[in-house]
Amino acid sequence: MWEIIQAAGWPIWPLIFASVVAVAIIVERCWALRAPAVAPKTLLPEVSRMVAQGGITRETCNKLAQHSLLGEIFAAALLNSNNSREVIKESVEESGRVVIHKLERYLNTLATIATVAPLLGLLGTVIGMVELFGAFTSTGHDVAQFARGISVALYNTAGGIVVAVPAMIFYRYFRGKVDSFIVDMEQEAIKLVEIIHGERQS
Repeated sequence: MWEIIQAAGWPIWPLIFASVVAVAIIVERCWALRAPAVAPKTLLPEVSRMVAQGGITRETCNKLAQHSLLGEIFAAALLNSNNSREVIKESVEESGRVVIHKLERYLNTLATIATVAPLLGLLGTVIGMVELFGAFTSTGHDVAQFARGISVALYNTAGGIVVAVPAMIFYRYFRGKVDSFIVDMEQEAIKLVEIIHGERQS
């Protein structure tokens, strides 16, 4: 591996840095976007039972907010359960915007890496071509410099693609997962508001 890095020259280092950041984001998002941590299926029935039993307190809401991202939205609704439907809806929307921001955290960075990595590879290719043509002089050509120019160009081109493709795949995957969570949480929040106002049993 070190031989490849040396052959690719200094332009490969920004790509290596981008790949490390991309891997870190992918691992973090895989952990953060687990269903139990975002929108557990059992949460609404549990909260519905607490509402029916009248066991909703500020301490309960604080625990609920720490339980999951959907719990944050439910807690906002329950803290305003004595107010009108409009007030509850506003509190849910405000909390929902915060939750969506948390769901989308680092995704823009991952998309940026997927977009920029091929350009960094292209930069390395151009630098390699400059070295390649610099090998030719009026007195002949430097074979070692010629070979190094080709090496720098090809390794950086490949490196840009290798970094960009997985980053884009995971960005699309996480984007779809976030959109799915948002739809599910909107539906669950609507059900909870209806339960609070006695319009739904569960």
